Amino acid sequence: MTIARIIVVALGTAFLGTLAIFVSFLPGGERLFFALARLWSRLVLITYRATVIVRHPANAPLPASAIYMSNHQSLLDVPALLMALPHNCRFVAKRELMHIPVFGWALRAAGFIFIDRSDRQRAIESLDRAAGILRQGSPVLVFAEGTRSPDGTLLPFKKGGFVLALKAATPIVPVAVRGGSEILPKGKLGGRPGTIVVSIGEPIDTTAFAMESKEALMETVRGRIAALLA
Repeated sequence: MTIARIIVVALGTAFLGTLAIFVSFLPGGERLFFALARLWSRLVLITYRATVIVRHPANAPLPASAIYMSNHQSLLDVPALLMALPHNCRFVAKRELMHIPVFGWALRAAGFIFIDRSDRQRAIESLDRAAGILRQGSPVLVFAEGTRSPDGTLLPFKKGGFVLALKAATPIVPVAVRGGSEILPKGKLGGRPGTIVVSIGEPIDTTAFAMESKEALMETVRGRIAALLA
């Protein structure tokens, strides 16, 4: 069964990813790209028998121009977030993903942001591009830990997303994702049916913080994500 799931996801990714590359260059390509991205997300989640539940503040409208900052537990977090977030978010991802055939190429064609952590200057340039996207009124999603947690506990947060928020003077929306690691644990290919809960918190105004006090902002966001996970 595990091999069958891998084949289904691989073929679906190849087909939909190729389509996404082409449509991203067409008029209205962004809308078409994210429609295909959500179709791919449904395919992956159905294949792994994962149900997604979304929780967010009933009376708090979620801003379009914001950084959605999430924890990261499983490869299933990406399709779950694509389905759960109300806007067409471009992800900030590690540079290695850019080289994955079709999948990485599609993300690059759609303007997703790749960070090269081994090259500080390139990383700064990537954050500047992300700030430009935010100023244009589009949202960006950042995995605060920079990688998947092996056991679900929050890892230390990377500073890049917080520098980006302060540079762009944009709010941070805390997001907690849990359940994916039980369906598809890190380092595993098989899984079992389950539910992924995506909890979206209230936006945090970053204009109350200065670049010199970004550690305080990091602690605030970490506390909010931890509370959503609890």
